[in-house]
Amino acid sequence: MQETVAFSIPALRIGSHALPNAVILAPMAGITDAPVRRMAVRYGAGLVISEMVASEALLVGHPEMVLRAEGEGVPLHAVQIAGNDPYLMGEAARVAEAAGAGIIDINMGCPAKRVTTGAAGAALLRDLPLARAILEAVRGAVAVPVTVKTRLGWDDAAATAVDLARMAQESGLAMVTIHGRTRCQFYTGRADWAAIRAVKDAVSIPVIANGDVVAPSDGPAILQASGADGVMIGRGAQGRPWFPGRVARAIAGVRGTADPALDEQRAVLLELYEGWLGLYGRALGVRQARKHVGWALEAAAGPGEARAACVAGWRKRLLVLEDPAQVKAGITAAFDDIMWRAAA
Repeated sequence: MQETVAFSIPALRIGSHALPNAVILAPMAGITDAPVRRMAVRYGAGLVISEMVASEALLVGHPEMVLRAEGEGVPLHAVQIAGNDPYLMGEAARVAEAAGAGIIDINMGCPAKRVTTGAAGAALLRDLPLARAILEAVRGAVAVPVTVKTRLGWDDAAATAVDLARMAQESGLAMVTIHGRTRCQFYTGRADWAAIRAVKDAVSIPVIANGDVVAPSDGPAILQASGADGVMIGRGAQGRPWFPGRVARAIAGVRGTADPALDEQRAVLLELYEGWLGLYGRALGVRQARKHVGWALEAAAGPGEARAACVAGWRKRLLVLEDPAQVKAGITAAFDDIMWRAAA
C-alpha cells in the first residue's frame, strides 16, 4: 500500500491555463521532441515544453526548427524560443502561436557556448536592457501567456535572477523558471535550491525551481528549500519519460511509487522508437534515437558495476546499428537480459 505524506502546494496556473499539477518537463535541445513530450504527458507531467527553437531559423522555415516546434498530441503546446533580436523574437513567437502554441517560453538560461557567443540564452543575463526589450517584444507580439527560463546569474559575482524576474513581471510575463546554477557553473556542482527563494520573494508571478531533481523525493525537497510554485525536470527525465509524473505524485503526498515494470519500460521505449522514425524519417530517426536508447537501458538496469557493464555491452552493440528492425530486436533482447539479471 502506498503511504502519503502531508505536503501540498496550490494548483499552478500559467495565465489562463490551469495545469493538472506543478511538475514541468524542461525544454532540452535534441531531447524533448514530440514523441518524448507525448509520453511524458501520458505518464503525468503537468506541462511539457518543446526543444529550444532558434527564432531566426523558425522564421525562415528551417526544417529542424519546424520539427522542434511540433506539438501534435500534446494537450497544451508550449514552445521555447531563443535569440537576441527583440523584433525577430516577437515574430517567431507569432509564428509559434499561429502553429498552435498555447504558451511561449523565452530561453535566457542556456549555457552552451554556441548559444551564448551569439548573445542569446544565458548571455542575456549580462545585458539586462536587451533582455527587457526581448521580454516586452515577445509579450506584445502574442495573446498567449509568455514565460521565461533563466539561471541565477552569469557567475557568482553577477546574480541577476531577481532583477530579471522583476523585469519579467513588469513586462507582463506569466511565469519565471530558475535553474539553481549560474551560467559559468554549467551543470557542475549542486544546484542551489535555497538561492531560488530570493526570486520567489521578489515577485508575485509563479516561480518554478529547476536543477538536480533526480529522485521523487527531490520534488518536495526543492519546493521546500526554494518556496517555489512548481518544479521543472530536465536531465532527471532522460530515459525516464514517466519520471515527472512520479515527482508530481510525490509532491501530492504519495510515497512509495515505483518506476514502471521493466516490460512496460521496454514497451515505452519501443513505442518511442517508432515515434522517432515517424517524426524524423528512417535515417535521421535511427541516429536521433541512439542517445535515448542508451539512457533507457541505464534507467532500466539501475546502479551497480555489474549492471553498468551489462548496459555498456548492449550500448556498444545497439548504438551502431542502422537497421530499425535490428535495433528493435536488440532492445527486446537487452531488456530480457536486464530482467534476467534483476531476477537472479
